[in-house]
Formats: sequence, C-alpha cells, structure tokens
Amino acid sequence: MPVTHALPDPATCEQARLSRDARFDGVFFTAVRTTGIYCRPVCPAPAPRPGNVVYYPNAAAAETAGFRPCLRCRPELAPADGRWHRGDDVVARALALIDQGVLNDAPLADLAARLHLGERQLRRLFVDRLGAAPVGVHGTRRLLFAKQLLTETALPITEIALAAGFNSVRRFNAVFRDAYRLPPRDLRKAPRSATGDALTLRLAYRPPYDLPAMLDFLRGRALPGIEHVDATHYTRVIGTADAPGWLRVGAWPAARGEPAPDALRLDLHGCAPTQLQDTVQRVRRMFDLDADPAPINAHLARDPRLAPLVGKRPGLRLPSGWDGFEIAVRAVIGQQVSVAAARTLTARLSQRFGAPLPEPFAALGFAHLFPAPEVLVDADFDGLGLIGSRIATIRAIAAALRDGRVDFDRARTLEEHTARWVALPGIGPWTAQYIALRALGHPDAFPAEDLVLQKMLPNDGTRITAKALRTHAEAWRPWRGYAVFHLWREAAASTPVRTAIPARPRARSVRSPSP
Repeated sequence: MPVTHALPDPATCEQARLSRDARFDGVFFTAVRTTGIYCRPVCPAPAPRPGNVVYYPNAAAAETAGFRPCLRCRPELAPADGRWHRGDDVVARALALIDQGVLNDAPLADLAARLHLGERQLRRLFVDRLGAAPVGVHGTRRLLFAKQLLTETALPITEIALAAGFNSVRRFNAVFRDAYRLPPRDLRKAPRSATGDALTLRLAYRPPYDLPAMLDFLRGRALPGIEHVDATHYTRVIGTADAPGWLRVGAWPAARGEPAPDALRLDLHGCAPTQLQDTVQRVRRMFDLDADPAPINAHLARDPRLAPLVGKRPGLRLPSGWDGFEIAVRAVIGQQVSVAAARTLTARLSQRFGAPLPEPFAALGFAHLFPAPEVLVDADFDGLGLIGSRIATIRAIAAALRDGRVDFDRARTLEEHTARWVALPGIGPWTAQYIALRALGHPDAFPAEDLVLQKMLPNDGTRITAKALRTHAEAWRPWRGYAVFHLWREAAASTPVRTAIPARPRARSVRSPSP
C-alpha cells in the first residue's frame, strides 16, 4: 500500500505556515529541528527559517519523530483532521476505538482482533496513513488531553492521570516528563481557582459550524427531565444514579478585543475523572466536531439537488445522540409517528422507568436518568400509549443489548451494524440505519425507506421508491448521512409543522415520516 500521509505539498505548507492560514490548522504541524518543538501552522511565534522546518501530518507523527508540543499555540486545541475520524475505513474505526481508550488497559493485539486484522497489518496501516503506529497515536492523544486538563482546569494531577488513562500518577509523571521534558506541574505556574466540581474545556472544530441548526434539531427531540435545549446551549444529566452529574455545551465566547475561537465550550459538573475522556468523546461525536466540512460539501454539491442546500447551510453537521440505547428506543417509538408524538411517548417511558435523581438536580430541571436496557426487558408498559408491536421491539432490543447480540461498537462497519440490528423483530432497514446515523454518528448511514427523503429528493410533489433513492444516493458516498440532514433540514424549513403520514405497518421494514 502506498504511503498516504495526505500532507499538502511542501510549497503549500510553507505558504500556509508563513501566512498563518487557519484553513490548514490541524491539517499539518510544523516541527523545528533547532528547538525540538512542533507547532500548529497558526502559531503566533516568530517564523523559523525554512531550512529548520519539517512538516508532519499530525501530532502523533511529530511526537514519534521526537518533537514536543508548543506551549504557546497548544497543539491539543487544533481541530481534528476529519479524513481519519469517520466511516468504515479500518483506520477510522481504529481511531474511534483509540479515542474510547481501548489501549489504556489492553494490548495492540486486542485492538487488531476487534478489527479482524493482524497486529502487524494494523501497525503498517497506521504508519502508512498517519505516520505513526497505533501505540504512538494513543500515547500522543492521552498526553495532549492531559496537557489540556493541566492548562485549563484545576483538577489535581492525580485525577488528571486517571482521566488520561494512567493507572498511577507515578507512571503519568514519568511518561509526561519523558515526552515533554518537563514535569506536569510546570504547566501550572499560575494557580487556578476551582469552582466546586465544575470543569470547563474548549472543544475545537473546523469551520463553518452551524450551531443554531444543531441546537434546533436537538431541541425538538429533547426529553423533559433529562435534557434541556435553548437557543444557545444544550444541557443534560449524565452519569449514574449513584454518581449523577450534568453538562452544558454552547459556543465558546470571544475574549475582549478578539474574535471568538472556532470551538464549543463544555461545562462539566460531577463527572468522575475516569469518565472524563469518554464524556468528552461523546460530546465530540454528538456535536460532530471532528468533521471537515470542505470535502464533504464539495462532494455533495456535485449533485444539482443538493448543491443549493449545501450552499445555504455549509456548516450543517450530523446531530448524534448521547446514548445509543436512548436513540434506539426513540427510533422504535418514532416509527410512523410525528417527531412531537415520539418525544411525548419516549418522555413517558423515561419518566416511569428512569432512576430518579437527588433533589438538588430538580433546581436544574433534571428529574431522572434514561432507563438502562435491563430495566426494560420485563417492564410493564401498560398505560404509556405504546402499541404492542413497539413494546415487543423495545423489549427485544433491551434483551439483545444485555446479551451482546447487538451493540454500538464503532469497530463494526455500517453493513455489519445493520445486519445485526435487522435480525431483531420489528427492526427494519430504516430503524437500523437511523440508529447508525444518530447513535454512532456514521457519516454514510442512509435510511432510504424514509418518506421525507423520498419526497424531498425529487422536490416536485412526487415520491420516488426506496430503491430509486438508494440508487441515486450511491454518488453521495461516503457522506450520505450529511445529505440526509440537508434534505431533512430543508423539509423542516419548508414545512415547520408536520403530521404523521399514514403508512401500512410492516413487521420488518418501517417507513417513518419523522426524521
């Protein structure tokens, strides 16, 4: 396989570095041989001589070569390179698992086995495509995450070590000092004042980013007592009944005299250190912060039907969900009913079966958690307004998750995910694809049985078949999921209030009018 680090050509890198072109932030990193430091191309430090500069496609490749991160431009805040974060490519799936911390306590052989690859083959793929082995990528990511926590929070170093996936603070100190040539405490020259259990983190993205559209979609589906969405923020309860917490996501405010950074602000309350990295990754997936909109938009704009929609909303992203089971239940309840009806029915279910929260959470508008799968396996659904087939499907999903017959494992391809889910009673292609779209944030998930999509594509009052829609959408791969949301968004804008479209119920394939 040829080397595909995907670096821009040297002349482009040089021009972007000298002009501090923000479009290339995160696309490559600049390392300086004389200092041993690597920077973002937007670093405000004086530009080094060209002869001392070497370019790397990512932070892990620079650190593998022996460079350490700049303390001024902070590489940990660079937006992600969206080419390797999504979809069915084996490197993308491996990176998703590394982000989840699978290498914190497991060897590389375990990661390779989950991807049905040999260890040497996986290592070769990473070196060819990213310029660093999986272990190097993992090590860089957790150290940069720790660096961000050291810089932005007042967390004790012991808790930062746990949050970054280290089992002991001694091991963390040794690895950090070896990689960055300074002890962790030296990043805290100025003491920070802690505010209770609150943490605030900056989550970078690559612009444009349409946060109002994201919040608008989530607001229409927010579950009372669990979530709250207004015009500027998304807020929800997290954690367990024994250790609940909550988070809030909104735009990062501008500093005085400076433009707002391309980042969201994540405020966390009551999040255990061992859950911190997983929580951040969930938020990044939920708000689709790792996407690169430029190639996605350029690809979809080749279609005459999508071109004006992409031009109208270039910052549209995939709004995913916080919890896979929550999304799956919502998808089943939403079969053939309106968005508002699905929300009402799902709220009733969560209110009856969700674990209640302590009294202080009531002041924040939180009453309960969403029920766990094992709670719903044998639950009594009488009086909730759900029909028998929906109840049977929800119970089947809960039992299958409990038994491991289905999951939300991002190591699986879209085809593997769909095959497992449609094997369950009451789960057809639409539901399986919707779950992939909103529970996994899969960029190519495509519910072709959706009535809204079948009507919106021709846009002339007619409706095409699922087969014709699927055939037309082949040209949209691997970004069909973004096309789905462009069409759904256009439908919502043209018809703000939609009612359910009657359709004959089917046991295995459900066509839903409610995206």
